[in-house]
Amino acid sequence: MARIAGQELSDKDRVLYSLTRIKGIGMPMSQRIMLEAGLSEAKRVKDLTPEDIAKINEQIEKIAVEGDLIRQTRSNLTRLHQIGSYRGLRHSHNLPVRGQRTRHNARTKRGKRKTIGAFKKDALTKVQKDQKE
Repeated sequence: MARIAGQELSDKDRVLYSLTRIKGIGMPMSQRIMLEAGLSEAKRVKDLTPEDIAKINEQIEKIAVEGDLIRQTRSNLTRLHQIGSYRGLRHSHNLPVRGQRTRHNARTKRGKRKTIGAFKKDALTKVQKDQKE
């Protein structure tokens, strides 16, 4: 088990795929890291030498990953909110930010439906059954 950027990587996997387990590194970034470190994409984690791990860590230090990435994203959102931008307002109200319609869609962003002033069919039958008893 090699430890790269605070993440334990499984010995049996290729380094190329294992690097994608680190938050902020996808497949294209993983390929770039391997290319710049001068390592083969077919190399497995168990075959890495300490020098190889040092080369990979050196490349990863140049980009924002894990906690740094989360902190950077959060600071961007707070900046948008503080300057009073429309995007900041949409983020704070948990609504779509990039101009999507919300009358019928945006269920993922807005969350589960909240029924106001009426019952859903199963809840209505349950209340009616309770009133009869």
